[in-house]
Amino acid sequence: MASSCVTSSGSPQIQNPGSHEVLLPHHQQVMNMDQRKRKRMQSNRESARRSRLRKQMHLEDLMNCICLLRKEKSQVLTSINLFKQHYLEMEAENSVLRAQLIELTKTLQSLKHICITSTTPRPPPPPPPAAGGAACSGLSNFSIRELVDDFILNHPWNMMAPNQYHPLILASAEMLDY
Repeated sequence: MASSCVTSSGSPQIQNPGSHEVLLPHHQQVMNMDQRKRKRMQSNRESARRSRLRKQMHLEDLMNCICLLRKEKSQVLTSINLFKQHYLEMEAENSVLRAQLIELTKTLQSLKHICITSTTPRPPPPPPPAAGGAACSGLSNFSIRELVDDFILNHPWNMMAPNQYHPLILASAEMLDY
């Protein structure tokens, strides 16, 4: 059976005969439980405060990352736009160069053809066409320059010296000779 003893505070303590624990009266147990509950609540408050601070720091870190990523995105977009502009300029220049290449290639082919035709000996002119034949078929073997020379030298109304060309005729002959 449990024995009781009185403490200096005047409250009786109950001691269990088989144990060395001292059983406190009910109101002291309630006070100890309240005190533990208050400590636990205080500990929970501190833990919640630390958790809020961690969340706030994490949020600030994320906001800083967002700012950095936005700046980086802006720089990348600026770089992309510069590269696009440079690409379009190069593409336009390339188109011009391609057109010039085609034009120069045609000019070179024409000049080669002129060189080949001017260095190869010309066959003698064909005999005049027979009656009923084409009147102009023999002109294809003459160059424009020869025709102009013949025209200028053989017309009596031309008062120029034989080696001088009239500027208008020369211009026309040069245009057709090309």
